[in-house]
Amino acid sequence: MVVGVLAIGQTLVILTAGVDLSCGMAMALGQVVMTRLAVESGVSVPGAVALGLLATTLVGLLNGALVTLVRLPPFIVTLGTLNIAFAATQLYSDAQTVTELPASLVALGGTFPLAGTPVMHGVGVMLALYLLAWYALRHTAAGRHVYAVGGAPEAARLSGIRVGRVLVGVYALAGLLYGVAALLAVARTGVGDPNAGQSENLDTVTAVVLGGTSLFGGRGLVLGSLVGALIVGVFRNGLTLMGVSSVYQVLITGVLVIVAVAADQLSRRGAR
Repeated sequence: MVVGVLAIGQTLVILTAGVDLSCGMAMALGQVVMTRLAVESGVSVPGAVALGLLATTLVGLLNGALVTLVRLPPFIVTLGTLNIAFAATQLYSDAQTVTELPASLVALGGTFPLAGTPVMHGVGVMLALYLLAWYALRHTAAGRHVYAVGGAPEAARLSGIRVGRVLVGVYALAGLLYGVAALLAVARTGVGDPNAGQSENLDTVTAVVLGGTSLFGGRGLVLGSLVGALIVGVFRNGLTLMGVSSVYQVLITGVLVIVAVAADQLSRRGAR
């Protein structure tokens, strides 16, 4: 569920610019902002959630500004903001997990029956976001601009598309989605964990690449990322049930990324 929402933002960024390494730590920052404001600062739950979403959106805006205005490589920019978000999370939370959260803050962790099976409300939110992202990318001018900028930025600029505005918008929207993922993570775990998000970067990239989105931009479907996220989730849960150490799980996930990227590269060479 959490990786699924992160993968939407990651897909948007990869389609236009490149891998966003900051997604996991941006989510962790959103978690501690929401939970500490609601528990320790007396801010209402809606206000705390809004400020948490604002914090992650600002991380996305920072990424977009550095990529477009300073013209830095996306990989370097998001690597830097990953460390900034990590430091900000640890400093703001005093490296302490926030507990005893208000019931309304974890409401999305509740369930509803579907064909006799309990399903978390957060799953419904995730699926709604995928449908919205699919429609926007496939049936709106803004979605077509995302593909155009990712496929051939210079050609997109010459055709009248404001490439810088598209990039900043994509990074900001991705940051907002990371905030939604933070809310879902809080609802699922019932705590604000400053150490969360440290493996989600690899998981989301794996999900997006397995879903068929090219790391070279301009090609891919957001619904494919949903399938990739399901594969990663089932894969992780299966390894856990088999008693495989988390270290080996990360190792195997890394191998999956390399294999998927190699397949994407070979397919591009074949298309030429």
